[in-house]
Formats: sequence, structure tokens, C-alpha cells
Amino acid sequence: MSTYLQFIVLGFGLAAVYIGLANGLLLVYRSTGIINFAQGATAMWGAYVYAQLLIDGTLVLPIGSIEFDEAPSIPVALAIGLVMAVLLGVVTHYLVFRPVRRAPALAQVVVSVALMLTVQALVVIRFGPNNIPIESMIPSGSISLFGTSVSSAEVVMVAIMAVFSVLVWAYFRFTTAGAATRAAAENERGATLLGFSPDRLAAIAMVMASVVSTVGVLLGASLTGLNPLNYSLLVVPALAVLLVARMESVATIVIASLVLGAFQSVLNLLTGESWWPTWAQSGVDQVVPFFVVIVVLFVFGGRLPSRGSLQTIKLPDVVVPRFRPIPAALVIVVTGTLLAVSSGTYRFGLTYSIILMLLALSYVVITGYLGQISLAQAAFAGAAGFTLSKVTTNWSMPFPIALVFCSLVAALLGMLVALPAFRIRGAQLAIVTIAAALAIERFIFNNYSLTPPSGNPIANPTLFGLNLGVREGSDIARLSFSFTVLVVAAIMVWAFIRIASGDTGRAFLAVRANERAAAAAGIDVRLTKLIGFGLSAFIAGVAGCLIGYSAGQLSAESFTVFVGLQVLAVAYLGGITSFSGAAIAGIIGPLGIVYVLVHNIFDLGDYYALISGIALIITAIMNPIGIAGEAGRLGALLRARLRGPAAAPDSPVSETGDEVDHGKVAVADA
Repeated sequence: MSTYLQFIVLGFGLAAVYIGLANGLLLVYRSTGIINFAQGATAMWGAYVYAQLLIDGTLVLPIGSIEFDEAPSIPVALAIGLVMAVLLGVVTHYLVFRPVRRAPALAQVVVSVALMLTVQALVVIRFGPNNIPIESMIPSGSISLFGTSVSSAEVVMVAIMAVFSVLVWAYFRFTTAGAATRAAAENERGATLLGFSPDRLAAIAMVMASVVSTVGVLLGASLTGLNPLNYSLLVVPALAVLLVARMESVATIVIASLVLGAFQSVLNLLTGESWWPTWAQSGVDQVVPFFVVIVVLFVFGGRLPSRGSLQTIKLPDVVVPRFRPIPAALVIVVTGTLLAVSSGTYRFGLTYSIILMLLALSYVVITGYLGQISLAQAAFAGAAGFTLSKVTTNWSMPFPIALVFCSLVAALLGMLVALPAFRIRGAQLAIVTIAAALAIERFIFNNYSLTPPSGNPIANPTLFGLNLGVREGSDIARLSFSFTVLVVAAIMVWAFIRIASGDTGRAFLAVRANERAAAAAGIDVRLTKLIGFGLSAFIAGVAGCLIGYSAGQLSAESFTVFVGLQVLAVAYLGGITSFSGAAIAGIIGPLGIVYVLVHNIFDLGDYYALISGIALIITAIMNPIGIAGEAGRLGALLRARLRGPAAAPDSPVSETGDEVDHGKVAVADA
């Protein structure tokens, strides 16, 4: 029993981080209505500044640095680190969150995801990708608890974060600004009429969120060190804690954090027991937050509090696609010609762009057309890819049967993840899908009993005796493989156009516009969501299989949560509501042709992720319809001007679900 008690107390160190991040999430949400997926990433900036000051006396800034003659003391380094965190919070509020406060949930999710990617890339550039130690502010020691000697540092950490939680509670309960923030969360118009500025209240809350979250990361990192990947993703269990607290109760945040941290610690102890199944020894602790999120949202789903704002901006319009044989043939011929005349890394970059286009197309289906925010597309792709490894090496399943079978596996997984979408939507669904993606990554992709560290080889695709593999000898990008990818992509795009322009596509758009109105019009909303998730996961699965064939073997790094978020970023940047946006996303995406060209010419390295993150933030704020949407809008205006006042652009579908066609309005689901 004493061992269990010791591990429970050890889990308090992780609980301290959860308390800090969850309180920060609460402050941001109650003041802006935004779920800040970047809370962990922004909180670790101040911690990195603190750590670097103590290591060599260097104050690292986003651009440049200041060298001190000697390393400052811990209190001075702590003060500087917190000041940097506050400055980042202020900049985040005024330049990132304030412009999208009244934007759709999709834009808010995308902006916070882009901020996470930007800060993480900046941390890697300025501090390096490796784990760095951080000096603890709390002396180590032990205390006796129920007759058992346990570590005292974790208990002190929790006590410190409990004090910060009391301060957050007191701010909401006893201060005028806190009361006004709570009032604005319920009725922003009323708070404004009473003379309170929601922007100023949000700035105060953002500063407080930065401080309390950074202190939590500082305390936790003294035990584990700082790592840009791990601390960015600790926002997922913190979101689970926030949901348990129903986005309101500070006391529940503290209790839920203690329970979750202790339970995960004890779970790690149990996985080392001889009776524990081998297949469940890796990543099982990361499955717990996912189940917590699922249970809470299923139980409370529609009753979770939301923020009342003055107004909201509609989602970007959708242009119903039409199949045009001549332009389609021209695109295929041009793409095939480029593949034929290129070679080496450039041909591989073009081929990978086509694959990324398919992965981005899965986002277009689920988010652009159905209006459901999914952050798990890379997990679906990975599920298909790892299944491909099993069926091609163990069962010798031939191409293209293996491609279809593995994509159907991804589709089934997508429909399983779709079940929570029956009751929730928007940012809450984004929380479910990112928790699912992290659980799949840690429990399956990083599970050595399921995916061995030696790699997951994939047999080369063959068809009628022809080798369609990507490599042969010194040729790293065979033309036969590139043409195979082009043919598969052409079939998938044709199928997408047929579905999107038919009754199923119109049902997607009706559900996206208004679920209640769609149900009143006779559309089965639940079945439509299942079909949408299944179709998007199938497309992602095809992309995952092609990624597997292009690599010859797979590893967990191929389908991490961050890979999915990066593809979402470029999909939104290109235009989340159209195939042309997916095509642009494939071109500019990681390892795509633009990435290869830029890397070979300028060798940007980690700066590519930083630049794409900043570009996504700007796009979500200034031009939410993306590059393709803006180009299409300008093209339609130009054509309308050339044709005269009677002409009209190609049938966009508005947020109300209406399809505009030459000045007449037809209900999209009619």
C-alpha cells in the first residue's frame, strides 16, 4: 500500500501542471469564449526563458538575445520569465484572439492551433528540440504521510497551484473585473451597456492565464525537464480537467487535476506488474483523458456553458463543385508531365503533394462541407497505414485490394469517433478529436507490442506483375509509383465531386448550416454525420496508405498529432471549403513540392513551420476563406464584371444553407 501512496503523491507533480493549464484555459474561455489549444505551448515559453537564464545567463527573445555577465538568481530569473509570459499573453490577446472573438468556432480553433504550431516552432528554433533540465524552485525532501515516507516537493507544488487557484476564484468572485467577466460571458451586450470593455477584461484574464499556466509548467518541468512536444500536448488532459469542471468551477479543477494526475501515476505503476497485459503497457495513461472527455461530453454535452457574444461571423461560403472533363484532363496531363520531366527529390515532392492533397481533402469533406471540426485526420491516416503494413507483410494482400481494405478500416474508426458528434459540435468536438488522436498515437502508434521500433515494413505495390514501388536502386521516386498516386488521387477527387454535388453533398451543407432546420426538412442528421466522418476518414486512409507505400515502412513519427495539425493548417490556408484549397494545401504542405524547393534553395529547416504558422494566423484573421476562396471570389467578380450586371458567380452556398444560382435562391436540401 505504501508504494501506491508514493506513486499517488508523485502524480501530484503532473497534477500541478494540469491545475495551471486548466485555470489558464478557464480564464481565456470565460473572457473570450475561445478554447485555447495553445495554452501549453505559450506557457512553456516563460519556462524556457527561466531555464536558459539559469543555465548561461542569456535572456532569449523571439528575435535576438541579451547576455548577462552571470546567471541571475532564481527569484530574478523567475520574475523575468513571468514578465516574458505576460508579454506573450498580451501580444496573443491583441494580435491573435481579439480579431477572432466573434468569428466562427472553426476560425477560433484554427487560430489557436496555428498559435500552438507557431510557438512550438519558435521554441525549437530559439532553444533547440532536445529536453533541457530546469532548476527546481522547491527543495527536495520527504514527509511522512499515513506512516509512509513520500516526496515533499510534489505536495508543495500542488499547494502552490492551489493558492493560485484560490486567487483565480477570488478574482471571479470578489473583484469588479472578475464579476464583469462572468457577466460578459453570459451576456456581452449587457456588460458593454454597463460600461465594461470586453476587450480590456479579456486582456486582464489573458495576463492572469499566462502567469498561472507558466508557474504550473515551471513546477512540473523541474521534475521532467522541458520538451517542446510534450508540454504543448499537455493541454489535452488539461482540457479534460476543464470539461470535468464544466468550464466553471475552480475547485473542481483542483480536485479533478489531483485525481487525474494520481490515477495516471498509479496506472504507470500497474503497467509494470507481471499480470498486466503486454499490449497495454505503452500509452495507456494517455487513453484516460480521452475517456474522461467522452464521458463528460456525453453526459453534459449540450449543457456545458457557452459564451454569449454580440455577434458571430458566418463560415466561408461553399461553391458546389462541378465535374468539367476538359479542365480535369488538362490538370492530369500537366501534373503527369511535371512528374515525367522531374526526378529525384523534386519528383518525390510533387508526388507527396498529391498525397497531402488527399489528406487535406479529408478536412474539406468533414470541416468544409459538414461543418464538423476534426483534429484526428492524421490518426485515421495512420490507422490505415499501420494496417497496410500488417496486411501486406503478414497476409500478402495485393494492391489495390489492400488500399481499399485499409481505408475501410480508417472509415470505421472515423465513424466510431463520430459518435460524440451526435451530441456536440464546434470546439467541443475539436477537444474530443484531438484527445482521440493523442490516445491513438500514444497507445497504438507508439506501442512497441503493436508497432515494433524496428519499423513496420510495407511490401511494394504490384499490379499485373508490374512493380509500382517508389524505390529501385538509386531511384528514390520511380515514375510508375508517381503515376499510380496520380491515378488514385484522380479517382478520389472524381468521387468527391460526384458526392459533393449530389444529394449527399447537399445534406452535408444543410447539416453544416443548421442541424435543426436540416432535421425538419427530413434529413437524418446522425446518419449524415456518420457518412461524413466515414467518407473523410476513408480519404485520409487512402492518403495514409500512399504515405506508407512512399516510405516503404512506417513509424509513429509519420502520423503524430502535430502532423495532422500542420495539414489542417495548410488546408485552412489553402481554403477549407473546396478541392482547389486542398490542392493548394498539398502544394505548400510539409514535404510537398514548395517545401522541397524552399528547403533546397534556402534551407529554412524549422523556419518553415514558423512561417506557415504565422501565415495561417494571418489568413484566419484577414481572409478566412483561404487562398483558393479569395482567388475564386476575385475571379467570379471579374467574370461578372466582364459579362455584365446580369451575370452571377458559380453557385456559392451560404451559411443559411441557401444555394445562390443566378439571383434565385433554392434551399440546399430541397
